[in-house]
Amino acid sequence: MDVTKTLARRKPIIAITGSAGKTTTKEMIASILSRRCRIVKTRGSFNFVKHTRSYAKQLTKAHGAAVLEYAMTRSGHIRRHCQILRPNYGVVTNVGTAHIGNFGGRITGIARAKSELIRHMRQSGKLFLNADDPNSRLLTTKYFRGRIFTVGIIKPADYRASNIRYLQNGISFQTTLKGHKHTFFIPELGKHNIYNALFAIAVCHQLKFSPELIRAGLKSYRKPKSRLSVYRLRGGVRLLDDTYSANPQAMKAAIDVLSRLGNGTKIAVLGSMLEMGKHTVSAHGQVGNYLARKKIQYLYTYGKLGRLIGSAAVKSGFPLGRVRHVPTKTLMIRKLRPHLRSGATILVKGSNKLQMYEIIRGLKRVRRKR
Repeated sequence: MDVTKTLARRKPIIAITGSAGKTTTKEMIASILSRRCRIVKTRGSFNFVKHTRSYAKQLTKAHGAAVLEYAMTRSGHIRRHCQILRPNYGVVTNVGTAHIGNFGGRITGIARAKSELIRHMRQSGKLFLNADDPNSRLLTTKYFRGRIFTVGIIKPADYRASNIRYLQNGISFQTTLKGHKHTFFIPELGKHNIYNALFAIAVCHQLKFSPELIRAGLKSYRKPKSRLSVYRLRGGVRLLDDTYSANPQAMKAAIDVLSRLGNGTKIAVLGSMLEMGKHTVSAHGQVGNYLARKKIQYLYTYGKLGRLIGSAAVKSGFPLGRVRHVPTKTLMIRKLRPHLRSGATILVKGSNKLQMYEIIRGLKRVRRKR
């Protein structure tokens, strides 16, 4: 008998998929689980099928659980993950437009591919879904024989956040566990991270972790790099590094954080969103339209498709004189230098392939020299 498969049947195998939030949710769950047992978890963002094979080999009797991201770019990928390590706890964070170009431009195609987790996980297991995400209704749950739990902020859910307070160093909120309200804090910015935390709370609560252990794990979890990482520079300047990936949903979430953070000048530096397929123009247009309604003073765009964000913002009423398309990262750093004044907050976000973290590095160097 396959020893790995025998071990996997006896331990919680927690698989996380979704268009956004996989890594943060994984790290939050892992931070809580690690307070009670040794675990195997996805390292960084090494979350494709070949990596799952490696994690399966690492699993031993000494481990209490595995918490893994099951990433996909095409149909069949999640099914292959499940064939290697069949989860008994499944999380679908949301269904968005990431990689939609690989699915004929159809959100139903993405939902069908995400549903492979539901179809191929252990049917006696537990599934966790986002009640507030309209596209999650497209997931195929009809024939799932296990228990389904929901998380949410707006709609009724099994694990629902209330009394949300946005602080300078994170977010506090309450949720009800077994009829009692408990307060939790996450060292994260952005409403979208409340959903990630709710998934972590839900999974760990179902694994019989106490509210105290869950609270401690969330409070001490380590943020993944380049996902709304905040760098505080001299003179009260803040840089928001969200350069790991980009899709319309994630762009809007980052814009929300920028608009809410601080009282000084707010600058958005937004790059192309790749793999949007036939939704390319409309996706960038959505972001530009959304930004125009927020309290942001300047917009800089980068990449061939980034220009579409700027033109859409202007059409929606954003001042033309405050939009700049910059063709190189070196020039972008030079153009942003005058904004490195007291109280300014600069968001830098775009698809990972654009390597826009180099803009963050450049701005940090400039600020040190001043």
